[in-house]
Amino acid sequence: MEILYAFLFVIIIFGSLGILYVYQFNKLMHSKTKIDQAEYLIDDALRCKYDLLTRVDTFLKKELGNKVYFKDLDSIKDESISNFDLDRKIKEYVNTLMQIKVDYEKLSTNKDFKDLLNENKKLDEKLQSAKMYYNKYTGEMNDLVRAFPSNVVARMHGIGIKTFFDGKNMEDEIVDDFKL
Repeated sequence: MEILYAFLFVIIIFGSLGILYVYQFNKLMHSKTKIDQAEYLIDDALRCKYDLLTRVDTFLKKELGNKVYFKDLDSIKDESISNFDLDRKIKEYVNTLMQIKVDYEKLSTNKDFKDLLNENKKLDEKLQSAKMYYNKYTGEMNDLVRAFPSNVVARMHGIGIKTFFDGKNMEDEIVDDFKL
């Protein structure tokens, strides 16, 4: 009879551990899925911004002459860079666009130019919200990877700490990575 109780006790312990494992694994996978969705949204918004900038470049060449305003814009698509680096490069081009807007006042009255700027603003909002979504679930996943017992499950499946979209690694020794 004692052997039966011991056997039931072992089954209950292993069953509880199995349920705990499945629960922690599902929490990790939920966060990973949300991060993947956010990466898709960021990727889509960056592609749209790139397409917008190529349209702006064509528009500026037509309106202001064949001067090159966005140097190396075409070569970005051929590079193998992360979304974070692509975002930084696109920001540089958008800053150039804003400077062109200031320098050429006649563009301020052009309806097509205003439409392009409005589209840029909408894409900025979409991109910003996707980054916030990504960072939220990256933070959740990093918390799970650091906390017991989910850290055991994460190690078993090779899941580690992810960096936030801004590319800053809070775990490293580099303190000057807070650049704009």
